[in-house]
Amino acid sequence: MSEPLLRASHVTRTFGHFTAVDDVSLTVEPGEIVGLLGANGAGKTTLIRMILGLLPASEGDLELFGAEPSIETRTRLGYVPQGLGLWDSLTSRENLDFVDDAYGVASTPMPDALADLADRPVGQIGLGYQRQLAFAAALGHEPELLVLDEPTSGVDPLSRARLWDAIHERADSGVGVLVTTHYMQEAQQCDRLVLMSQGKQVAAGQESDIIGDAAALEVETDDWRATFAALSDAGLLVSLAGTRVRVVDSDADAVSKALADAGIQGQPEHATATLEEAMVVRERA
Repeated sequence: MSEPLLRASHVTRTFGHFTAVDDVSLTVEPGEIVGLLGANGAGKTTLIRMILGLLPASEGDLELFGAEPSIETRTRLGYVPQGLGLWDSLTSRENLDFVDDAYGVASTPMPDALADLADRPVGQIGLGYQRQLAFAAALGHEPELLVLDEPTSGVDPLSRARLWDAIHERADSGVGVLVTTHYMQEAQQCDRLVLMSQGKQVAAGQESDIIGDAAALEVETDDWRATFAALSDAGLLVSLAGTRVRVVDSDADAVSKALADAGIQGQPEHATATLEEAMVVRERA
């Protein structure tokens, strides 16, 4: 087997008395897409900054391409930050030229969708186009590893699909990918997942590993609003799937009692927990 492109082993980062990342371990292999999941404040971006060598780890070990993160190892990866890292006052072409000069590579082709916007300042083009430009800038030097922090946040579904096509194309060619996302459909496109909550790693593996034995109950009644309110008021963890009310991390007796106490006719049925529901259960734990 090839060596991992990225290896984080029991990594911790503290800021004074605050622990932002607490004993997290992960690897990214060539051709593999690893999803880093968690709510805002879970520690994902802090972990990425350590991976890039922008922050030292307080404890644990980090390796990029078999060495400590450094300027040299960073030349072998492509990075798309949440803020995209583009200069609003420069044109799309000037942004690409700047990044190309930094890496010492030939001129990166302008994405087809941006051909007519090459001479327009980035601050005057839409967010979807900006994200495509950030991708092009990150890929121009043919990186071996991609680190993508919420790369599709705020873009329309079609642009999101196109960006994921580009991610899969790179992975198919052997590039490793570490990506953070809030979208469960995107998480399902990853080969492996790492779930963080409050700085800690609470689950890792494929989707089935994250879901594990998490169970759900589904209730279909004539008044889903009243059902949702009654179960929520009873302290149960509820969500909606259409007009069906779903409950996770509970048992049928508790759901039936909450319905009966509210005078609602309905019978809870067992259902398979979704990835999002399983994540909520693990974060709650």
